[in-house]
Amino acid sequence: MHDRTVVNDIVTRMRDMPGALLPMLHAIQDELGHIPADAVPEIAAALNLSRAEVHGVMTFYPHFRSEPGARHTLEVCRAESCQAMGGEALAGHARTRLGCDFHAISADGAFALEPVYCLGLCAQSPAVMLDGQPHARVTAARLDRLLDAARTSPARDGVRS
Repeated sequence: MHDRTVVNDIVTRMRDMPGALLPMLHAIQDELGHIPADAVPEIAAALNLSRAEVHGVMTFYPHFRSEPGARHTLEVCRAESCQAMGGEALAGHARTRLGCDFHAISADGAFALEPVYCLGLCAQSPAVMLDGQPHARVTAARLDRLLDAARTSPARDGVRS
């Protein structure tokens, strides 16, 4: 389905909900992997808001993207326990392997690298989360295997290849 059709269907379905803006933005991003710029005027008109109001909400919440995201997301725990158990070296390895820093996407668009501040796996540090799946006691070699496996797997849900 074309992006404009997806946006139009979601806006039409949700426009009369109380407090529809956030659920609408989530639904569009869940379906398309991002919120296209040309969706903002349609959302604003449907909810009787200005484009600036819709854009302001989108930019306030870091979850919302206006550009397509990576096919996979690697989150590296940056909390104290993981750092004490080699997390800093693991983060450095992830940066080198993906060729990007935190809050960025690898040049091939395959991976977004994000910091996370505790995955609840402190007793099994260092930890990462790859496409929503936690992994404990991660070494550089194990991270390489996880990334290689993800690279050959289909895109995660909500993001088109």
